[in-house]
Amino acid sequence: MDQTASKTSPKDFFLHLLAMIALYASAISFSAVVWQYINLGIPDPLEQYFSADAARSTLRHSLSVLIVFFPTYLATSWTLHKSYLADVSKRNLRVRKWLTYFTLFVAAIIILVDLVSLINTFLNGELTIRFFLKMLTVLFVAGSIFGYYFWDLKKFKFE
Repeated sequence: MDQTASKTSPKDFFLHLLAMIALYASAISFSAVVWQYINLGIPDPLEQYFSADAARSTLRHSLSVLIVFFPTYLATSWTLHKSYLADVSKRNLRVRKWLTYFTLFVAAIIILVDLVSLINTFLNGELTIRFFLKMLTVLFVAGSIFGYYFWDLKKFKFE
């Protein structure tokens, strides 16, 4: 089959969209889980609005989202990978290209904003281990997503 002959079906569109939404929800939830563990493990005595109960509530909610959405991301990614093996031209679907490039764009912006925030906080003399761990979490999550999808683009070169 010609590599550009495949058209996007509704199934393709919704599987790709579901995979990306599940990825974003998983990334946000994972970050929130780590942040709440940091908040609970390294409390800031100067933070007036911190509540351990609120942190635990956010932790429960984030874990719930992660438990549902991360397996959804894995399952949809696995299903999409199977469809790519069955029909190589599906790797060149426009919806896949758009969502992949959008994901790279969002991850790059998050990394840049994270680095600006880290430098700004350092220059203000307010850098704490708690802040540094939170920035490291964001950098790890966004960097992992960016790295994986950038590798995917290079490995299966879009045309």
